[in-house]
Amino acid sequence: MVRHLQQIKTIDEIIVLLERIILDSEKNNEPMGYFAALYQTVTIKVKDGIESGFFDNGPRMEQLDVAFAKRYLEAYYAYRLDEMTTTSWKATFDLTSSYWPIVLQHLLMGMNAHINLDLGVAAAEISQGKNLADLQNDFNKINEILSGLVHEVEGDLSAIWPALKYILKWTGKIDDFLVNFSMKLARDGAWKFATQLALAPENELESLISDRDLKVANKVSLILKPGMIAIFALRIIRISERGSISEKIQKLK
Repeated sequence: MVRHLQQIKTIDEIIVLLERIILDSEKNNEPMGYFAALYQTVTIKVKDGIESGFFDNGPRMEQLDVAFAKRYLEAYYAYRLDEMTTTSWKATFDLTSSYWPIVLQHLLMGMNAHINLDLGVAAAEISQGKNLADLQNDFNKINEILSGLVHEVEGDLSAIWPALKYILKWTGKIDDFLVNFSMKLARDGAWKFATQLALAPENELESLISDRDLKVANKVSLILKPGMIAIFALRIIRISERGSISEKIQKLK
């Protein structure tokens, strides 16, 4: 499957593959489906944006979206086959075997690996031999879509699990925890990394990506261990989550 991914060229193909992951996750009751469901929604919105003229350059945006998504899909299938993947994605997927993380933490783990590492790599990749600065406006627009969905998901989860809404109000620690993963910070960091890659000699790219991967993986502690008060609050939320994993995946869709 990882080899087959190299042949993928369109957003429609990405959407189909994400649907397979979602269906497999629902069938097997696996938390991996949480991020896949959110990501499919993002991908569909990007497709709609391309078709409606939201982006400056639709074909280039599809190219970016496909390169971006491939990094997630390659990591997913490599992990499934017990093959080597990035440290940040391995930490994300390892977490799916643990009971305590709430749905929002699973999503933040995926966003951490995908935006803070993969987005910059994908942007630099499709800009080889071109002026990276030409991409910046559309790069920011894709993050507008991501940011809007984060707020939607938080609202949806609050509606599904009422305890989340009250606990978010009760402790500012949770707010700090979410602010640390604001889309603006992630966007700015990803763009800075893309610029670094675009200016680097080819023989340094692998080392730069590896160093960035380790830094991104180190952010995991902010998601999983945001302080004693926040951890206590998150455990209350986790206990109050209703429904099976497959039902939660459906609600995210």
